[in-house]
Amino acid sequence: MSPHDPTAVSKVNFDQRSMLVFWEVTRACQLACKHCRANALAGALPGELTHEQGLDLIDQVANFGRPYPILVLTGGDCLLRPDLWQLVAASRAHGIPTALSPSVTPQLTPEAIQRMVDSGINAVSISLDGCRPETHDGVRGIKGHYADTLPAIRALSDAGITVQINTTVMRANVDELADVARLIKDAGAHIWEVFFLVHVGRGVAEGAISPEEHEDVCHFLYDASQHGFIVRTVEAPFFRRVVAWRQEGRSAPATATYRRLSGRLTEVLGEPAGRIRAQTARTRDGKGIVFVAHDGEVTPAGFLPLPLGNVKDTPLAQIYRDTLLLRDIRASRFSGRCGVCEYADLCGGSRARAYAAHADPLAEDPACGYQPPAWVAARQPSAEGRLTTEGADESIPVGR
Repeated sequence: MSPHDPTAVSKVNFDQRSMLVFWEVTRACQLACKHCRANALAGALPGELTHEQGLDLIDQVANFGRPYPILVLTGGDCLLRPDLWQLVAASRAHGIPTALSPSVTPQLTPEAIQRMVDSGINAVSISLDGCRPETHDGVRGIKGHYADTLPAIRALSDAGITVQINTTVMRANVDELADVARLIKDAGAHIWEVFFLVHVGRGVAEGAISPEEHEDVCHFLYDASQHGFIVRTVEAPFFRRVVAWRQEGRSAPATATYRRLSGRLTEVLGEPAGRIRAQTARTRDGKGIVFVAHDGEVTPAGFLPLPLGNVKDTPLAQIYRDTLLLRDIRASRFSGRCGVCEYADLCGGSRARAYAAHADPLAEDPACGYQPPAWVAARQPSAEGRLTTEGADESIPVGR
């Protein structure tokens, strides 16, 4: 989540500092979202960072230096953390841009929204996973949740808070995306962050769409970014390749899925009329992004559960800067198609999905259907009837 326009190319040196620090302040949550990585619980888990340890973590975020990372207090439901507002005050006292990711529950009261305003919260994210109650409520696991979500979005927007809408793309809601875009615009939200499913936690049971459909959705999101709100993706950095292609003048695909989505977008929002507001910052799990779990364990991202150290023992900036895996991720030292792709720095693939699919965070991202020219050329049959190995992982007999 960013309180700023993420379409601008970041000047942050991602080798030295993260752009976003996600802190899971608690696992407690009153929802049961099917795709959640956290397997959230009704109460806090043992080992949750204490208030003093939380204040120390905020100091560690400040120790990255300026420009400070954006600190996103997430969960679970961050509003269930008893000392949340003291933590917010400490973060804002440092001048750290601070955002919240609450759940829409009875905790999200008008008083809580006013406290966000008074505390100087930069942005708030709310999840909306469909344009129909049955779709959204089915994902969130609470009947009537959709009816509470739309007024909450409007209330936050009316309060002058930058509102980000988070939507998870899955088989059950892909055909509703254009109507979700309409709801976002009508509610006055500012950012649409679209998450592409990674099979971690409760997300294991949900059906991800195909690589071809991922490509179609990315082209659709490029179109949606011309309707007055910022569009960004999570675990779909290949969206930036699609943005680059479209800005170079390449045509959108002629597939049925794209035509259906784009046609519906035109029906509900009209022809695109605004400037393109699509994310281009070259971040990925472990590059400009780092995640701190409820107990202080640090991972490259929330959906990449590889422990790198604990902020109780090692400063966060040291973990981020010195961990070999993160240095490899930032240097684009990947295998497979991602390793030879000309968009490796701009995109780099989802490291979380690579790990979920291959048990290797440096492997290729199976959700991306792009075939880099270097990959295709390396796998052309040689005179001996075998695939060449230049740029490829191995030599495989033709016809295998």
